[in-house]
Amino acid sequence: MILPIYAYGQPVLKKVAEPITPDYPALAEFIANMWETMYAADGVGLAAPQVGEAVRLFVVDTVQLEKKDREDQEPGIKKVFINAQMVEESGELWTYEEGCLSIPRISGDVERMPTIRLRYQDENFEQFEETFTGVNARVIQHEYDHIQGVLFTEHLKPLKKRLIRRKLENIRLGNIETDYKMRFVKAR
Repeated sequence: MILPIYAYGQPVLKKVAEPITPDYPALAEFIANMWETMYAADGVGLAAPQVGEAVRLFVVDTVQLEKKDREDQEPGIKKVFINAQMVEESGELWTYEEGCLSIPRISGDVERMPTIRLRYQDENFEQFEETFTGVNARVIQHEYDHIQGVLFTEHLKPLKKRLIRRKLENIRLGNIETDYKMRFVKAR
């Protein structure tokens, strides 16, 4: 089932998400719905807060990115991340244009570290600690920010933040058309 994506301004997007346990209600169905929602909106990642659930869960599929869209040569990943914790970020800051399904039609240059080490559980609650680099690391950091209550717009330079202020307010109020179902703070 395709879920509505919560738009900029929704309080759930600013909450630090809570850990989840294997007894989370209908977890397999929720994860399947997140994948379906992400693909329907042409995304490469989706975090639970973006569909209204303040839990530490996100999905990432960078396999679908064409090589021309990737600045690195790392193979793509398709993974579920549960209860993720950032262990380490390293390297020289790398600038790349990001967007977000919760903030449609806005993008901007975000500086992130090119290498991360992440501790997480998969959909079977098996524990992992892995290093990710390049685009994979960037997408994971973007989604990880969501479970920390941080939006990519908070990483933008001050001038860019001022330039998008009115657009953000229009998104918050629902004064925008999208190709996917969204939930706004105040409906039109």
